[in-house]
Parts: sequence; structure tokens; C-alpha cells
Amino acid sequence: MNGAGSGPRRRARVSRLVSFSATHRLHSKSLSNEENLKLFGKCNNPNGHGHNYKVVVTVHGEVRAEHVCGLCRLLGPLSAKVMDSVLKNSVQIRVASLLVFVYGELLPFQAFPLPKHHPSCAICGQVDPVTGMVMNLTDLKEYMEEAIMKPLDHKNLDLDVPYFADIVSTTENVAVYIWENLQKFLPVGVLYKVKVYETDNNIVVYKGE
Repeated sequence: MNGAGSGPRRRARVSRLVSFSATHRLHSKSLSNEENLKLFGKCNNPNGHGHNYKVVVTVHGEVRAEHVCGLCRLLGPLSAKVMDSVLKNSVQIRVASLLVFVYGELLPFQAFPLPKHHPSCAICGQVDPVTGMVMNLTDLKEYMEEAIMKPLDHKNLDLDVPYFADIVSTTENVAVYIWENLQKFLPVGVLYKVKVYETDNNIVVYKGE
């Protein structure tokens, strides 16, 4: 039997979803009122408008094979075969607002119920050989609360968030703001992607470029 620290390392990505509501107005101080109205249309309404934003924050790192989540144990006699597929391909698991990704091709089960007390897949950096994690998901939740929910939820982005005093509060810039805010809390190199849903149809992805 392999020791706690002897398993092969696997790259994994973990995402967490939060939602917040905010109002804003798309208006650039570098443009005239006429130019703003032409560019932004009804989103330039002087009284503003609101969105129910959704933000998916993804961090990444390594996970040891012996600590891959309990999905395979749900599949009975297929466990060994599926475990091999999970380690070599990719699986997406939805547990409430938690999404776990393993590199490769997506397997044909995208939402599969996990055991009530399933072990968590690990995220970013050096994986603890005992827990199989490098970050407690409770910590990630708290970081997102501080970096996203407290400064943005139920706020007027243009009036209540100093960052947007001279920056147009487009969803692109909201994604950049969230990225920069998260970097204050997360270990260096951990943050992989910020995905912001302004609506179900309008989505911005930012990776720090």
C-alpha cells in the first residue's frame, strides 16, 4: 500500500460560485453625453440599472490520485474502470455551488450526486498528503466574501466602489476588479480564472492577462 505522500500528482481546478446584486451606469468621462448615449444606449440611463451578477472563481493546483473525490465509489462494479478514466481524462462534478474539474476530456456525466460525506478534491499548490487538499474550501468562501460580496453586493458600483470612480463599470472591468481584489487574499499563483455573468447571455472571463 502506498504511503500518504506517495501517490501520483494530478492537476485539478476547483471553482466556487457566488451571486451579488448591484446597480451601475455605463458612462465614460472621456466621452460626451451624446457619444455615451450612442455607445451604451439604454445602459447609459442617468438613473442607472441593475443586474444579478454571478461570479465563478477558479483556482488550480495538484491533487494526488488517492484523494480524488468519491464519484467512482458510486458506480459500483465500474469503479476501477471509471477511476482510471477520471485520473486520465476529466470530470465535472456539481455539488451545490462547487464545481470540480480534472484536466482532459469531459466524461458523459456532468452532474452526479456525491455521498453526503464525500472527500473533497484538492486545489492549488502543494497538496497536503493527509487531507488531499491545499486550501480549505471554507477559506475560499471567506476570501470571496471579502473580495466580492462585501464591496459589491447591493451597491451602486459607480458611487459606492472607489475603483469605478474613473473606470467604466462594464462587466469586463468588474471581472478585473474582482481578480485584483482576490489576489490580496489568495496565495500567489493560485487564482486561475474569474468568470462573471452579467446575464445568462453576457459573460466575461478574465485570467489576469
